[in-house]
Amino acid sequence: MGKLVPFRRREAGAGAAPADEVLLRACASGDASALADLFERHGDRVYRVLARIRGVDRRDWDDLLQATFIEVYRSAARYESRASVGAWILGIAVNLTRHHVRGEVRRRALQAAAIEAETRAASRPDEEAARQQLMVRLEAALAALPPDLQLAFSMCELEGMKGVEVARVLGMREGTLWRKLHEARSLLREALEPRGPA
Repeated sequence: MGKLVPFRRREAGAGAAPADEVLLRACASGDASALADLFERHGDRVYRVLARIRGVDRRDWDDLLQATFIEVYRSAARYESRASVGAWILGIAVNLTRHHVRGEVRRRALQAAAIEAETRAASRPDEEAARQQLMVRLEAALAALPPDLQLAFSMCELEGMKGVEVARVLGMREGTLWRKLHEARSLLREALEPRGPA
């Protein structure tokens, strides 16, 4: 893909910020500044989700983020209000990324997703070492999940999205999503259980 082109930010005004649906209708009419506002509101979340999808090279995250919002601009007139605008945008990102991964998976090695954790200083070096080991194990356990479980867990647990929206984005029934979340949690718990002496 090409170089990341930053969207121009809309000047801060005195009025209340328009709703996402209003911005999307403006995009459908060709208003690029409305797209900039949507990017400002949803870009970080889309980027975090892209960063957690297995098989996507770190070098492609910016390109996929930009491609997502270009597609938002092109598809704005087709938005049907079945999900929130934020979930709809994530659905576009997930679909673009699935397509990208299908094309790239044969050429690039799968890359494990990393969990962003707040760094906090431990009072003792052994506590800090234990915390770092736990984070490494957690990252490895998340990366080892099957892609569908990893994506469902990331969107629900790490991004805090509602299950109904995640199910729509991923194109599955809500009951299927809850089973996948249960399985992901079980596998993560099992991976993180303290191991006894060998």
